[in-house]
Amino acid sequence: MFRFFLFGLLFSFMVQSQDLKNKEPYILILGTIQDGGSPHISCNRNCCRGLTEYQKNNRKRTSLALIFPTLKKYFLFEATPDITNQMNQVEIKSGSFIEGVFITHAHIGHYSGLMFFGREAMGAKNIKVYAMPRLQNFLKDNGPWNQLIDQKNIVIKNLENRKLIELFKNVKILPFKVPHRDEFSETVGYKIIGPNKTLLFIPDIDKWTKWEINIVEIIKEVDYALIDATFYDESEINYRSISEIPHPFVIESMEMLKKISPNDRNKIHFIHMNHTNPLLNNKSKESQIVIDEGYNISVKGDVFDL
Repeated sequence: MFRFFLFGLLFSFMVQSQDLKNKEPYILILGTIQDGGSPHISCNRNCCRGLTEYQKNNRKRTSLALIFPTLKKYFLFEATPDITNQMNQVEIKSGSFIEGVFITHAHIGHYSGLMFFGREAMGAKNIKVYAMPRLQNFLKDNGPWNQLIDQKNIVIKNLENRKLIELFKNVKILPFKVPHRDEFSETVGYKIIGPNKTLLFIPDIDKWTKWEINIVEIIKEVDYALIDATFYDESEINYRSISEIPHPFVIESMEMLKKISPNDRNKIHFIHMNHTNPLLNNKSKESQIVIDEGYNISVKGDVFDL
């Protein structure tokens, strides 16, 4: 029994020591996969059939944690169906407690994890959920989300397009609307502005040309840019109409960005990959092309200092 106590004490000390090496806020990537996950439901293609047990257990939906080591608090960006695993990962690593969640939009991979805050699971108390007006109305007017509000598991916090809000220790969050399939809510990206560095997070967007903002100019303003890489090219979606899922292909994004400087190109980390996307295989020829061109492919566990 004493040996187990010593092991637990040592593990706790190692976790806290690792996290306190950097006392500034930082971002931890908790997942990089599109809403449906990988392996994907009812997928019998090679992309899902040949996965190892490690891959099956390690692939999680796209989410970030914004961690404040000295305060022992963190915020999630996205509440995914993998939220149990993802929150456990943050809390074991950092010893932090969840303060709030920023949601980009009402598609299942981005908000449905909120259900685990309810009394059937966590029984949370007053976790802040930051949402734009249409998303707020969606949560308030529909179950089971309105039960979370009524039971005070969550507290809705208002976001406005391009209006800064300030969190702890000089960290500011700028939400901004982007074009996407907005059946139930608006869709936003986020600029996370730290004491020293800034991170751009746009996991979902329609074609870049549909946005009134120039993505090239925004990339010049930030230190890291995590952008939509749902599909590498059109060959992945020969089983569905492209009009239903008009994301920018990775090859289109690289073509649009090919004239930017090597330094700006290195800021880009492709994220939110469909189960069919060859970038999920770091040995694929497509992954090698992306790396050779000077870009990065997001991996669960990546850390970005702010």
